[in-house]
This record gives sequence, structure tokens and C-alpha cells, in this order.
Amino acid sequence: MAGSPYDGLPDRAYWRKAVAARGPGRLRDLYRPRFAIGPDTPILTAGSCFAQHVHRALKGAGLAVIETEPAPACLDPAVAARFFYGTFSARYGNLYTPRHLLQLLREAAGDHRPAHPIWQRDGRFFDALRPNTDPEGHASATSVALARADHLAAVRAAVAQARVVIFTLGLTETWADRASGTVYPTAPGVLAVPPEGADIGFLALGHDAITADLRALLALLRTQTPDIKLLLTVAPGPLVATASDDHVLPASTACKAILRAAAATLVAEDPGVDYFPSYEIITNPAARGGFFQPNLRHPTPKGISVVMKQFMAAHALAAPTEALADLPGAAATADAGDDAALCDEQLNDPSLRAGPR
Repeated sequence: MAGSPYDGLPDRAYWRKAVAARGPGRLRDLYRPRFAIGPDTPILTAGSCFAQHVHRALKGAGLAVIETEPAPACLDPAVAARFFYGTFSARYGNLYTPRHLLQLLREAAGDHRPAHPIWQRDGRFFDALRPNTDPEGHASATSVALARADHLAAVRAAVAQARVVIFTLGLTETWADRASGTVYPTAPGVLAVPPEGADIGFLALGHDAITADLRALLALLRTQTPDIKLLLTVAPGPLVATASDDHVLPASTACKAILRAAAATLVAEDPGVDYFPSYEIITNPAARGGFFQPNLRHPTPKGISVVMKQFMAAHALAAPTEALADLPGAAATADAGDDAALCDEQLNDPSLRAGPR
């Protein structure tokens, strides 16, 4: 009788050998990079809250992580982290979907003008495209506009340097201006309020939309750097809340499935795109939930460490010289309770806000 095509495969192909029989921190041959990332490769980071951990770990390992908006030297590190300095390659805050990053890059290139870019709260003015980077807001709309102009210049500088973009896919749910299509990282009323007359509504992006946005993002990046590489990963945390009619559990599952499938589609069709399985490492059943903090959303320092060690080993890079929990800014995002600081999405649950908005 002819043998089965499943006979004689390497250990990594069998669940029992590759997962069940191994501790969650001892996975082998999990990730085979499609392109090299060396210690001198200029890396641009962006994405959801989990991307903050990626940025800090790569920077802590001494890699050439781009930062074009450094904190003022006089600023306390904890305060700097609260204002999104040293969190990503520029101070754009959390970019939860490819559409958010694509929109930002088009704006920086002068090809897009966002609708209703300034929102207000309690007499203060906020950049609606990155409202939590200045949590107390600005004194005037002019101040917001000037700060954004400086930010867009920093974005252009970051993109010009980048040879690898590491983008963490976070959400499929977002909020958009119905007339222009401008997307925002937070819903109206969460951090600030849009101007009267703005028609901003809930938008659920499906697989085709996410995939199309990723293709457009890659094409835009290649107009400047033809051989640029895109490394995708998926944030492991479930939704804080859903604005759909679904229960938050299946809504979270659908969200992550769509993002993971879109990433797989891009990898299958383009050799310049790769996927790193951070989502799979944190949610691995062998961890029995041990890589999540008590709120069952945010990864533990141990889980993040396992993720980054897998990545570093696959690229033959040195591990961070400091413990991840001790890296600058880590204290601001460590989620000992349910009031973590640097995830705008966290505020979608009104019980987790510091006060009324």
C-alpha cells in the first residue's frame, strides 16, 4: 500500500511533536524568514499596541530601528512614553489597520487631505488622527496644525530611511467619515468630539478590504524604495469592545482571522512580504493562557520575551541586552490592571476610562 503524504514529514509538521510535546517557550523551527534583517537594517515600526513591544525589543537589542521624533532631552522617560515618544518610528500613535497607515503615508506625500482633522474636548484641541499622542490636547487649532506639519515631515524622513517595515495588524473595526472615507483611530466621544456636522460612522473592514489596503500600502512604499520589504504580524489581544451586533468573543475571532488571512494572502503573492507568528505564539494552547495578563487581553512580559527571542533567533540577531520589562517606556504599557496607558482602543470600554469624556 502506498504511503500517506503525511508520512515522513519533519517534526514541525505534526502538532503532537511540534506543539503538544514542547513547552510554549521552546518552540523550534517556527519561523523561516523570507528575507534577511541584520543589525544595520533600517527598520520602520508601526501598528497596533502590540507593535510598541516590538519596537522597544528591537531597539533594546541594538538594531537600527528608525526614530525621527525623539523625545526632548529634558523630558522624563515615563512622561516621554506617555506622549508616544520612542514608541514607534514616528509619533503617529497606534495605527490599527493598514488603511490608517496608508492614509498617513498618502497625507505625508501630499496626496491626501484628511477630513475633520481637529476634534475638541473641554476647550482643548486634538489631532483626530493621533489624539492620544498629546493626551491633554492643544490650546488652539493652529497649534494642532503646526504640530501635525512637523509630524508629517518626521514621517517622510522615516519612510525615506526604511528598508524593512514591520507592521502589526490590530483591528478590522474602525471609524470613518462617510463622505471622504477618512479613518480615525478612535470613535467620536472616546477621546474628543468631531466638529458639528461631521458624519462619522462605524466601519467593519473585511478580508478583501484589508488585503487591498495592504497591496496599496506596499505599492506606495515601493514608489520610493523599490526593494523595500514588509513584515506583517498580528496583535494577539482580543477586542476591548465591539461596535458590531456580535458578541465580543466571536467578533474578536473574526477580526484576527481576517487579519491573519489577509497577511497570508500577501505573503502568498509577493516575495517581498513576510509574516511572523507573534499572534500564534501568545495564543498557543500549550501556554494555557499563561502568556496573557489577568485581563486576558494584554500579553505578559514573559510572552513578549518568547515572541522576540523567536524572532531574534530566526534572524541570527542578539537578544535585547535588558529585560523587556526594564526597557524604557515598558512601565507605561505594562498592564498590571485594566487601565493600561498607551492603547487608545482600551478606552472603548467606558469602565476603563479615567473619567468621563
